[in-house]
Amino acid sequence: MVVRGRMRSLESPGAGHRLRSLRDAFVRRRLDARYLPAGGRERARAPGQVRSAEPLPGGGVFRFARAVLRVRVAVGGAVFCGWDGAAAEPSHALVDGCPAADTRASLEPDTDGGWRVVSERALVVVSTRGTVEFRTPGGALLRRDLPPRWWDAPEAVGGGRWTQRSELAADADVFGLGCRAAGPRLPEGEYRLWNTAPGVVGPGDDPLSLTMPVQVVAAGAGCHLVFHDNTWDGWVRLRDGAEGAGSGHDRPAGCELRMDGGPLRYWVLLGPPARLLQGWTTLTGRPALPPRWALGHQHARWGPPAAGGVREVVAGHLGRGLPLSAVHLDTDHPGGRRGRSFPDLPGLVEELRAAGVRLVSVTRPAVRAEPGDAEYDSGTAADVFCRDPRGRVLRTTTRAGTSVFPDFTSAAARQWWGELLELHGCAGVWHVGDEPAVSAAFGERTLPRSTRHCGDGAGGDHRSAHNVYGLLMARAAHEALERSCPDRRPWVVARSGWAGMQRYAGCGVGEVTAQWAGLRVALALVLGLGLCGVPYSGADVGAGASGRPSPELYLRWLQLGSFLPLFRTRGSAVGWPEPWEFGPEVLERARAVFAERERLLPYLYTLAHEARRTGAPYVRPVWWHEPGLAPLRGVGDAFLLGDALLVAPVMEPGVEHRRVRLPSGRWYDRATGRAYTGPGVVELPAPLERVPVLVRAGAVVPVATADGMELEVWAPESGDLGGGSLVVDAGDGWSGSVVEEYLVRRVDGRVVVERAGSAVVGRRVRVRGDDG
Repeated sequence: MVVRGRMRSLESPGAGHRLRSLRDAFVRRRLDARYLPAGGRERARAPGQVRSAEPLPGGGVFRFARAVLRVRVAVGGAVFCGWDGAAAEPSHALVDGCPAADTRASLEPDTDGGWRVVSERALVVVSTRGTVEFRTPGGALLRRDLPPRWWDAPEAVGGGRWTQRSELAADADVFGLGCRAAGPRLPEGEYRLWNTAPGVVGPGDDPLSLTMPVQVVAAGAGCHLVFHDNTWDGWVRLRDGAEGAGSGHDRPAGCELRMDGGPLRYWVLLGPPARLLQGWTTLTGRPALPPRWALGHQHARWGPPAAGGVREVVAGHLGRGLPLSAVHLDTDHPGGRRGRSFPDLPGLVEELRAAGVRLVSVTRPAVRAEPGDAEYDSGTAADVFCRDPRGRVLRTTTRAGTSVFPDFTSAAARQWWGELLELHGCAGVWHVGDEPAVSAAFGERTLPRSTRHCGDGAGGDHRSAHNVYGLLMARAAHEALERSCPDRRPWVVARSGWAGMQRYAGCGVGEVTAQWAGLRVALALVLGLGLCGVPYSGADVGAGASGRPSPELYLRWLQLGSFLPLFRTRGSAVGWPEPWEFGPEVLERARAVFAERERLLPYLYTLAHEARRTGAPYVRPVWWHEPGLAPLRGVGDAFLLGDALLVAPVMEPGVEHRRVRLPSGRWYDRATGRAYTGPGVVELPAPLERVPVLVRAGAVVPVATADGMELEVWAPESGDLGGGSLVVDAGDGWSGSVVEEYLVRRVDGRVVVERAGSAVVGRRVRVRGDDG
């Protein structure tokens, strides 16, 4: 039956494409089998007994019988651990190389012959057998890394495979690892570290197009972030812990990391979530600041990319009172087909810009391998395409046909790609297929692992380059936009990437299944990315539909998407309807959703600047300020938008009321003004026309109005001091931004708003709340 089914698929209208994919799969296996080291004799190795410890600035070097460990505390408190000579550089993640050592950290003898590195924010204890413990300055244990184990093979290039087991607090919860549909709290199980194009994402899908070896661990004793700086294929296995009842013993939670090769080096940061993200983005780069228009509603209509279709999309939205900031072009390559579809693209750009709408170019890395094609010919002349281990340009099958891929690990290829990105006035670029994804009849949808890469002069193959391919493609686009449009902020969105991608691009997490379960998945992806340092992300509204979604599902999906940083809807001629295609009632409610998004733009723009300064994500877990509260860490159906708003989207059909677990403090229902007190569980009205949104008491939320802007001030509790901020600038470019800080307090029972550094507020103020 399987053979007959395969033969029928080969005889279908796409039989030629499938045959080429089948051929590619056989070629991939043959090349990998011949040119990659075969699984021969391996020798297991563990560190053994410590023999000496040598103090160095920031820490020390520990020499064991069969391994060497370097521990170094950097300025800011980040701890680096490198085994067997693994240094912090070169690294794709670090933005400015390895930070300077904290010379105040000292190496001291510990009990039982071990050693400890004492610093301001972390205590690192190294045992005589190679166990490394990370403790708070007060001595509370957060992480215990057991001695690693290697399987050395003499012929292995890039080192042998290795594994490291870790013990965590019994009540620890793990978050992060990039895009994970199972999140935001990751249940016990295995998670692969290999960027993969899964198609439509649903519950249980793993891995996805953006994986990262970054874990954020929250427990009652404190939080920490650990990043294993290794780009190879690997697996993370998580095990839940259990707290002992009464006189029972705790069972620690566990984490096991297995890597196919590459260095064993990692960074650990300790502290509350805000400090973790600030330290993490200090290491790997502050997030790129999007222009103001990129926080508005964007739309992509998949289908033939013609100028008439773009005008139809714009007219359909603006004519029905639906705000629209950008339209995404459905194109496959930076140039290619666009010239035929848009003979006067600059003219179209100016026409739409007059209506306040930008155009965004959507592009893939694959270049059609057709002599005479301008992209292919110029890339061939510049020698920028990936090669197979025989030295030939690697050709493989993609949706565009036989294609070649630029080697973005080469500076020359990144420069060539940047020169190829002739946007003709488009406001930015959106990357798809940057895993990199190829067609495959069976096996992996990626380039052969034996594919050769430049590695910026260091060489290497696809085993180490695969996970950073999307990151380096985003770097090429970001740097090209900086060169070509120095007066504008580069705006790049990628589907794939790696640690540190936030300094180049945001993330469009792809198509999430258009079912009720997809709402929870979309939120999990955005929350997970935010904790990994990528604050600007979102899941498309209207994608992944196998059929027409119900009006209720569409509205609930639209409501969730409107509170995420990247708000993009999708439509097409088949399957993905536009809002007005559901009828006048849905259109009216959709219009209210879009209007609310426009109203919150000043607040969202302020959060964008905050993310740039501190690394804090726009969308935060509800335990952000209280990681010690275990019940809050299990909340996966609500989130904080900044510090002021708590959003509780509806994720089930037929819901008119929903239960919400509140963090500590006083919270107001934004629609009714009713006050609630946390921590605890409350039930809130959730009619179809809106989702529950709560505002923290004392918050100052800047919002847009028909005639300008006002400050929405929510009454603080008696004796408390509240506040907020507003960022004002041109909305694009690099001109100076003004940060207006506001304080809120009660004076004789009256709510008083003051502007820091000014005698007058200078803004219209509307006080809300049960006492306002």
